[in-house]
Amino acid sequence: MKKIFKSIVLIALLLNFSCAEDYLDTIPTDAVSGSSVFTSTQNAMTALNGIHRMLLLRFDSQGQAAEGGVMIMRDVMGDDVVMTTQGNGWYVSISRWQNHTLQTSGDARFIWRYYYRVIGNANMILAGIDDAEGPQLEKDEIKGQALAYRAWAHFNLVQMFAIRYDAAGGNSQMGVPIVLEPITEGGARNTVEEVYTQINTDLDAAIALLDESRNAKSHLNINVVKGIKARVAATQGNYSLAATMANEARDGFTLMSQSALYEGFNNVDNEEWMWGSHQVDDQQTYFASFFAYMSLNFSSTNIRGNPKAINSKLYDMIPDTDARKGLWDPNASDPDLRDPFIDEMTLSSFAKIDYMNRKFLAQGNASSVGDVPYMRTAEMILLEAESLARSGNDSDAADVLFELVSARDDAYTKSTNTGEALIEEIMIQRRIELWGEGFRFYDLKRLNLPLDRTGSNHVESVINGKFTEPAGTNNWQWQIPLDELNANENMIQNPS
Repeated sequence: MKKIFKSIVLIALLLNFSCAEDYLDTIPTDAVSGSSVFTSTQNAMTALNGIHRMLLLRFDSQGQAAEGGVMIMRDVMGDDVVMTTQGNGWYVSISRWQNHTLQTSGDARFIWRYYYRVIGNANMILAGIDDAEGPQLEKDEIKGQALAYRAWAHFNLVQMFAIRYDAAGGNSQMGVPIVLEPITEGGARNTVEEVYTQINTDLDAAIALLDESRNAKSHLNINVVKGIKARVAATQGNYSLAATMANEARDGFTLMSQSALYEGFNNVDNEEWMWGSHQVDDQQTYFASFFAYMSLNFSSTNIRGNPKAINSKLYDMIPDTDARKGLWDPNASDPDLRDPFIDEMTLSSFAKIDYMNRKFLAQGNASSVGDVPYMRTAEMILLEAESLARSGNDSDAADVLFELVSARDDAYTKSTNTGEALIEEIMIQRRIELWGEGFRFYDLKRLNLPLDRTGSNHVESVINGKFTEPAGTNNWQWQIPLDELNANENMIQNPS
């Protein structure tokens, strides 16, 4: 990890960015220097803002748009987001389950560096915030957010690079190195259990320091941290805690209207969004953007030739009365049956392929600007319902599920399913609701489910015949990047 932490504080403080390597070894003129960052809470908040901004950062390539890029990778490795053609090549090898199995993979290197940079920046803040001049409330807010970011980044790393957490116990398998202070030398891999223990320690400390207030939805408050805590608890199989945290996380938030579903999932001001990155026009990253690959309308080579579609089997599970069904067009290839909105929002050169999505809309054909959603009320409702059902509380689970689905489908009646049938209904709703938002790979892995793309519209030539992957194989773990192995003598590679 020597390379990862080389210039941690500079990354956190960068206010304008392009390619990551452009600023690794230089101090930007508009940044607070490392020596002065902790002289005041105002300067420390500038450092914290650097972490918020990092989630939109371009790393080594245009396909590595920080959190948005990782979200796409996690979904194209699943079964619900369909790559309709090979397009211009972006994310194809990931969808084939090839790239992440190589220690020389640039994408593995990107993900490792990205999350450890978040951790490194958080640690710089945590190391100095107590000595900064300023009100204690401001110190608490900054410290709480830094702790939450550190936990969130460790949580993502351990889910991608380690064997899944087993609720039955043990979890002595290799996790990822826990990093709690600014360092220049990499450490050994901690166990999965140790990583989750530290994640929960940081989240609990953050919850104790934060309240509902914050400057913007790109910042973390107690609601968001409880939402992260709910995700962690569900991944650990602690469903009672997950249900409680998910319920508390969404306190004060509502669901968007059915009409708002069609506004493009690109606006952090949406009442349902709990956490997301806001991108303004002068921060445009062009092709290094979530919307440059997932939107209906941005005129990139990838979007024009490879519109992202929903798994046809999943689409067929959506009732005609459900407002969400219109977010995908099963007849897009037929100009007589196609949703006119698709023609309205795209140019004639765009491919029109059945089941393509209109869920995500960029600012326009020439602009990939759009806010990126990381946490919504709907996710918390679904996580609460799932956790209640897996705890055996079918009645309350059905009530919570009704809250969401009745808002999406006027004809929906409260479920009478119980047990596994109710859990399956909730998971189908989760797949529909959260399509394209980066959850599917994590869900399959945490539940120890196989990848199954058979019998759907997945294209054999695009995924190179990768229709299935059994649960629990070595391929569910990303390879540790070669750069880390070369720089860190304590690092051990995952089995291949």
